[in-house]
Amino acid sequence: TPPPTHPTRARMSFALSAPAAIGTQFPCGTKLNARSAPRQAARQKSRVVLATAAAGTGPKRVIIAGAPASGKGTQCELIVQKFGLVHISAGDLLRAAVKEGTPAGLEAKDFMDRGDLVPDSVVVTMVKDALDTPAAKEKGWLLDGYPRSASQADAIAAEGIEPDVFLLLNVPDEMLIERVVGRRLDPETGAIYHVKFFPPPADIVDRLTIRSDDTEEKAKNRLSVHHSNVEAVVGKYSDRVREINGDRSKADVYAEIEGIIDTM
Repeated sequence: TPPPTHPTRARMSFALSAPAAIGTQFPCGTKLNARSAPRQAARQKSRVVLATAAAGTGPKRVIIAGAPASGKGTQCELIVQKFGLVHISAGDLLRAAVKEGTPAGLEAKDFMDRGDLVPDSVVVTMVKDALDTPAAKEKGWLLDGYPRSASQADAIAAEGIEPDVFLLLNVPDEMLIERVVGRRLDPETGAIYHVKFFPPPADIVDRLTIRSDDTEEKAKNRLSVHHSNVEAVVGKYSDRVREINGDRSKADVYAEIEGIIDTM
C-alpha cells in the first residue's frame, strides 16, 4: 500500500483497511465475504437511490465509517478538500474532552482505554452541538466514525440528524491489526507514522509515543465490538449505504468515494 502524503493529521494517513469500536471487500466486481453477503440487496437499492438524487440540490450530508487504520482519516481529508464539508469526528470530540479533563471526557476515557464503546449519553450531545452550527448547515457535513451502534443511530435520528449517504470502508481484520500496532504518534506535531508503512524520520524516533489503545489486544477487542454492531448500524441506513473496498491505494478508494458524492 502506498504511503500517505498528509503526515500532519493526528491519525493514520495511509489508505487501507477508532477509539471505540470494522472489514470486507466490495464494489466493482470484488468478492464479498460472509459478513457482507446479506447486505447485497440493500447495496443495490442504495445505488438506485443515489443515482436518482439530483446533484447540487443542497448541502451534502455524509457519514463515513471504518475500522481503526482503515484509511478513514485520509479519505476524510480528501473529501473535505474537494467538497468543503464541515468535518466532525466523534473521536476527536471525545479526545478533546479527555484532554481538557471535562466530566464527560473523564467518563469517556475509561471506556476508550479499554477499546469499548463510549455510552451514547456521553457522545450524542457533543455530536448534535457540532452539527448545529451555521457552517455545518450551510456547507454540509461529514460525520466521521459515528454512529457505531444501532442505539447511537437511533439517538442521532431522534435529534433530526440523517445522512444522504453512509460510506463504509472495509479492510481484512489481519491487515487492520498490523496497521494499528505499528502506529506511532509525534507528540510535538501531532503527525502519525507507521514503523512499516510510513517510517518516521530518524531524528524524531526517540520522541514518538504509542497511543494507549494501539495494542494488538485492544485492537482485536475494538474490531470485535465493531463487528457485533456494524450490521445493526448498516440496517438503519440500508437505502443509503455504500460499501467501499478499502484495501486499495488511497487514490483508488477516493476515486470511488468522489464519484458517489458527486451524484448527490
